[in-house]
Amino acid sequence: MNDIRKITPISHQHVFLGEGHEQSESRTWKVIWLCGAMMILEIVGGLWFGSIALVADGMHMSTHAGALLLAALAYTFARKHANDPRFSFGTGKIGDLAGFTSAIILAMISLLIGYEAVSRIFSPVQIHFAEAIPIACLGLCVNIASAWLLSGGGHDHGHSHGHSYGHGAAHGGHDHDESKRIETGLGALTLDVFEDEVPPRFRLYADTAPLPAAEQASIETVRPDGARQVFLMADRGNYLESVDDIPEPHAFTANVQISADNCAVLFEEHEHAGESAGRDNNMRAAIVHVMADAAVSVLVIIGLVLAKLFGWLWMDPLAGIVGAFVIASWAVGLIRDTGGILLDMTPDRDMAEKLRQAIESDGDELADLHLWRLGPGHLGAIVSVSTEKARSVGYYKARLARFRSLSHLTVEVHHI
Repeated sequence: MNDIRKITPISHQHVFLGEGHEQSESRTWKVIWLCGAMMILEIVGGLWFGSIALVADGMHMSTHAGALLLAALAYTFARKHANDPRFSFGTGKIGDLAGFTSAIILAMISLLIGYEAVSRIFSPVQIHFAEAIPIACLGLCVNIASAWLLSGGGHDHGHSHGHSYGHGAAHGGHDHDESKRIETGLGALTLDVFEDEVPPRFRLYADTAPLPAAEQASIETVRPDGARQVFLMADRGNYLESVDDIPEPHAFTANVQISADNCAVLFEEHEHAGESAGRDNNMRAAIVHVMADAAVSVLVIIGLVLAKLFGWLWMDPLAGIVGAFVIASWAVGLIRDTGGILLDMTPDRDMAEKLRQAIESDGDELADLHLWRLGPGHLGAIVSVSTEKARSVGYYKARLARFRSLSHLTVEVHHI
């Protein structure tokens, strides 16, 4: 008999945008305005002063702004259509599509730069150093400012998860690995495993019960292998904190002793997707464009300075060839990563193996597994299980709940 059901959380949406999506969108538009202003200034100034080099750099800046415009439009489209039912799995992949397109543009630019550089080796042209060097320096300054704007606000967070299996409570604006509510004779307390940029420790907060004295509270962890550890608490003002750090993994039963009250709570280790599954490839493509332009500017400046000082005119095209190879390598990496996502390749093989272990560790068989990326930090999975035991979909949902990156999960249970 087959028991095939879809796990449906309380709030069933399909919004799979990455963290800080709107902040990334805003930063990208700011860089576009900066590049656009620089482009107009160079073109108008070049025409006014009769500098073809300035006009050429302005036209080059227009291609730079165009690539960033692609990224900005992708952010805007994904946000505006995030709840559009026509997109079965949301718009989280729009950024990957834009990143793939941007990588193709980068590859074409690298070919053009390489072709022009090789041509100049065989047919050298006169270089106007007085104009070329300041323009290259100005372009480098714009690229540095663009990179700073794109990477700025990296600590802003804004989650848009379509599905949630429960996150830790927040106290004082911090993130928590997991929170547990503890009922005592005087009311409720909240126990957290806190690891926000600090070594993981227990923290005990007052909820409806008064915060006990540090000497009245202790925690003993009991791990699946039977290992035990006692944690004494210290008063930190508005909460109690364990004196010792909590060793990995965070999978244990915590026996909380508060005066005469004793409560046992279960902590499970949470699995998160790897870096590649959580990467924002749209922002990555925008930054690669900026960094590629900056790298070429640096090489051009070096080549021009050496050519001016020592008469090595071949240094300018050589710098162009090196820059072309650098841009091409970045483009190939971006094409490979975004192309794999667009083709629904398994984004995290380690997580796929851990999913298999979670299902098969208790005697069942994972008959089929599909794991793909829905958006930055969001994975979709279809899990097909064969079992001889009377287990429901809910059982497997509980076993997989520790995989926080599974934002859309479908479970099929085949009873054999």
